[in-house]
Amino acid sequence: MQEESMGVSPAHRRWREEFLKRLRHSGLLQEQRICFVLLSAPWSVLCYYAEEISLRVPLQVQPTSSAAILSKLSLPNLMSQDVPNPPPDYYTCQFRTNKLERFLGSDNKDTFFKTTQRHQVLYEILARTPYGSVKNGEVGVDRLLNEQVFTAAYPLHELPTPPVSPQSLSLRQILYAYWAQWSCCRHYQPLDHIREYFGEKIALYFAWLGFYTGWLLPASVVGTVIFLIGFWLVATDVPANELCGSGNSFIMCPLCNICSYWNYSSICVTYKAGLLFDNGGTVFLSVFMSLWAITFLEYWKRTCSSLSHRWDCSEFQDIEERPRPEFTAMAPMTMRNPVTGVEEPYFPENKRFNRTLTGCMVIIIMVAVVLIFLTAIILYRTILSIIIYKSEYSFFSFSVSKRQLACLHLGPQKYVCVCVLLSEMHRTQTKYEDMFILKVFVFQFVNFYSSPVYIAFFKGRFIGYPGNYNTLFGVRNEDCGAGGCLIDLAQELLVIMVGKQLINNIQEFISPKVKSWWQKRKLNPQLKEAGQEAQRQEEASPWEADYQLLVCEGLFSEYLEMVIQFGFITIFVAACPLAPLFALINNWVEVRLDAQKFVTEYRRPVVERAQDIGIWFPILQFIAHMAVLSNAFLIAFTSSFVPRLYYRYTRDSTLSGFINFTLATSPLSYQQQHNTSCRYWAFRDENGEYLPEYFHLLAIRLGFVIIFEHVVFFIGRLIDLMVPDVSEEVEMKIKREHYMAKEALAENQNLSTGERPTVTEPGGDRRGD
Repeated sequence: MQEESMGVSPAHRRWREEFLKRLRHSGLLQEQRICFVLLSAPWSVLCYYAEEISLRVPLQVQPTSSAAILSKLSLPNLMSQDVPNPPPDYYTCQFRTNKLERFLGSDNKDTFFKTTQRHQVLYEILARTPYGSVKNGEVGVDRLLNEQVFTAAYPLHELPTPPVSPQSLSLRQILYAYWAQWSCCRHYQPLDHIREYFGEKIALYFAWLGFYTGWLLPASVVGTVIFLIGFWLVATDVPANELCGSGNSFIMCPLCNICSYWNYSSICVTYKAGLLFDNGGTVFLSVFMSLWAITFLEYWKRTCSSLSHRWDCSEFQDIEERPRPEFTAMAPMTMRNPVTGVEEPYFPENKRFNRTLTGCMVIIIMVAVVLIFLTAIILYRTILSIIIYKSEYSFFSFSVSKRQLACLHLGPQKYVCVCVLLSEMHRTQTKYEDMFILKVFVFQFVNFYSSPVYIAFFKGRFIGYPGNYNTLFGVRNEDCGAGGCLIDLAQELLVIMVGKQLINNIQEFISPKVKSWWQKRKLNPQLKEAGQEAQRQEEASPWEADYQLLVCEGLFSEYLEMVIQFGFITIFVAACPLAPLFALINNWVEVRLDAQKFVTEYRRPVVERAQDIGIWFPILQFIAHMAVLSNAFLIAFTSSFVPRLYYRYTRDSTLSGFINFTLATSPLSYQQQHNTSCRYWAFRDENGEYLPEYFHLLAIRLGFVIIFEHVVFFIGRLIDLMVPDVSEEVEMKIKREHYMAKEALAENQNLSTGERPTVTEPGGDRRGD
């Protein structure tokens, strides 16, 4: 789509005319209406480029057995729904023009190539057609869009059909009725329909999101049960009852330089609330969630391999994916592909190293900026703790977490823009996107997790003791709150899991509607009354109606939100057993919001193929391994599990006197200076030196960490060995498909000798100068 105005530069006009001329030269049919250029590919162009980009076409319908098995066993599937017009599953192979008669449906040229395959062909031509100097990278519609030569380029949504019967609905109407509605949250997603309309990449995202949400159900049940058990443990906890009945027995040292002494018994309610998150059940939950994460990823690999085969993309990255147009234009040399044997553009590794080094330096700088902000927040916490201590309003206790939540929404967008500009010139779009995702994730990982990590493992660790407190920039180091660091961490996680997710869902619900309304008003400034605008919408052509929709922003932000959430519910689950439950509720909403955006709010995105979820899977594996170590250290060093266990077996099995055991008395020098004594959390003597119990506990804690992570990693390895990545059924289907493809192409002598079949390109030579 192009907008004609007096402000169009001569260069842009020249590029546009040259680009359209070369598209006509490629054989595409053009129909220009005012400012819209409608492109369509005739049969000869479709056949040529289908072979050029290795489109897979059907050989034979593949029978399905899962439904029949359930029917024979009389097992009802409560989450299934009868979605009209289910796409059949085919055995497929790469298209060859000289074997056209062997492919299923080749007698009907109008339906042989699917709509999404036609879109792929058109985009391939648009992406590789030059409009100027190829050496300067003046190639493809994407750069023309960036230069504002064209304002948009998009495939059209399907037109609605009269709802005579469910079978007569268009694919978009089916997705709206059987997927995007809120009432569909109790049913499986129609993944085959999603793939048929939006392509494999988007379908794989929703498949992973649905799979992840389903696996959150057992995690949320276990977490909720552990949390509820905490209420019973609080009621029967001996140390909690001793604390609440201690009266003035434990006078605590001031928590800040200007704070006053306080009674330990004054935090009775806070201490009991902390026990809801800090009890023996959290140890079981930590082990369970660590194994849950590993098992979830193993079964997703199995599911992904099944989907990638069913959707004909299991060989996409190794064989079928072509070099990026930008890479082809900028690569200084060519080299033979060792897999396909085809001569392809090549970018030397020594030149890519300089680009990679630049990208790493930018990442380091941005991470350093985040750490500087974290230091500022730590100082802010310390100063605000004085205000909180003297304030009568509990509202201020959440101020720091709210400030951190605000900081999470500042900066990432600018960093994403910087990462877009950094390119290591990777050959394929998959590799390019993987490296872009990795760069942004490193920044976001530090941005989101730095504050919880500080609270969990550093806060209150380096404060010193009365009379000899450590400082940071002249400010006394922040101590844990009266209820301990674990309840501070739980509060932080609750604010993020509830507050951040609630804000994101509100934005995802309201923002597209506001943007869509504004875009329609901007495109139709002369229409002021709603009635006139509605009348205009009825008269609008399909391409005009689609132009008023929002540009699809891709899947990066959707994946990032879920992966960050996955980190919170696994890395810090020992501090917040309810995190999986909040994630489950959020994801039920997230699936419908995303479905509505893609079906009703967004322009139809260009179909992109994908073999899996890309680098997000290694990132999830990294998070799962980090979760094992994090939970081990949380239980050993942050919770009271190890001190309670030590006291139970060395002092009193009933934990009577445990409160006094965990408190040290202020040094004699402090008592002489202030004419009073007070207690503080530590294992120190009257001179501030560590007691033997401190070193005993340190050894036990380190031993617990080593045993915990070795046991979990060992069990995880067993799960990995027991769950094959590809099921036997899928392996058999792959062998069957390879055999059928070999039979279909057996007489193709050019293919057997490694040569490509000769096909006359429609419109002559399409390559630019």
